[in-house]
Amino acid sequence: MTGKKGYGMKTKIPKSHPRYQSLMEREMLVEGFEKGIVVPQGLIAHGRGEAFDYIIGEKTIPPAEKAIKAAAALLLLSERPVISVNGNACALVGKDLVMISNEFNIPLEVNLFYRTEERVKKIIKELRELGGKNVLGEEVVEGIPHLESERRKVSPQGILKADTVMVLLEDGDRTEALKKMNKKVIAVDLNPFSRTALMADITIVDNVTRAIPLLRKFLKEFSKKDKSYLQEITKTYNNNSVLAESILYIKDRLIELASRLKEK
Repeated sequence: MTGKKGYGMKTKIPKSHPRYQSLMEREMLVEGFEKGIVVPQGLIAHGRGEAFDYIIGEKTIPPAEKAIKAAAALLLLSERPVISVNGNACALVGKDLVMISNEFNIPLEVNLFYRTEERVKKIIKELRELGGKNVLGEEVVEGIPHLESERRKVSPQGILKADTVMVLLEDGDRTEALKKMNKKVIAVDLNPFSRTALMADITIVDNVTRAIPLLRKFLKEFSKKDKSYLQEITKTYNNNSVLAESILYIKDRLIELASRLKEK
């Protein structure tokens, strides 16, 4: 699993375990918590997302792949894209985000709901140690109007002037505020019913540990395509339809699982 280079895991997880990847993600978040990157609330949020991951079968479903392709196309078409990073994202896919940032010249900006200057510095330091060349978030202004949370504080060189913002493990308030600023929003959210999922321009209903490496793959592939090819992808993409496909996928899977149990 990419992005999984640990910091001396305390619990040895056997690779034969049927939920090896999920347990490794938990370990990485605990490591991030011990380093001051992840907050306790982030551990709770991960548990909520993990529940939805169970429901979709812990795999990238077809609607999610469609959204990831649209996200790759939009990022390549955008003049000033930015990827917003919080503690969980740094702990889980920091290396993958750094590779995307460096390879496609997309800044990473640390933006936190539970913001302290010390925590911001730790996450920036972590991303830079992973090789990040363009990491923002230390010098900020209160740039998002009508947003009272700490996420209103953004970099003048990053989210403030971005035309597209990719948000990972997001809260709906900031997504709504960014939309009001006429920015395109790409969200990765395992919950297709959340305000973030419903308000974003592109919602990837997938685990970040699968979505981000796959995004990098399509960025590489699409960077060789003509602009018209990318424009056709974004033009024909409909987020409401893709969210509906995700929900119907969940419904069909639950019905199938229930039917199997009845047959036993």
